[in-house]
Amino acid sequence: MQKKVNIQNKRARFEYELLDEYTAGIVLTGTEIKSLRNSKASIAESFCEFNESGELFTVNMNIDEYAFGTRFNHRPKAQRKLLLNKKELKKLYKEVKNSGLTIVPLRLFINDKGFAKLRIALAKGKKLYDKRETIKDRDNKRTLDRVKKSFKKG
Repeated sequence: MQKKVNIQNKRARFEYELLDEYTAGIVLTGTEIKSLRNSKASIAESFCEFNESGELFTVNMNIDEYAFGTRFNHRPKAQRKLLLNKKELKKLYKEVKNSGLTIVPLRLFINDKGFAKLRIALAKGKKLYDKRETIKDRDNKRTLDRVKKSFKKG
């Protein structure tokens, strides 16, 4: 049985304020899905954008070449088409064009049926002071957990 594939974009929650999340299918070739099943992918610097005909693509997503692939191996940084309902695509397109929001991938996984899925979010970029606030909250939570742990022992 195959192991669980769960590739996350940890920077997305720090860099952006997430507004709305969607799960999209992703169009892959044979060597891409084989490489993905070996967890040889990265979505850290990737983002999503629409082309002229209104289709959603992920850009800068890196799926390493398959080790046992022949000359028909895929390009690691190719744009890959995302599959969503027409209604969801129209809503995302409208939000991106009007509000200046961006679409970022959060998580790349393989579902129970064996299909590759990409969890994407409509996001608004954080300002520097928002990032500082996030760091401060994280540090406060960490110190609070340390204090709680020391009281449980003592």
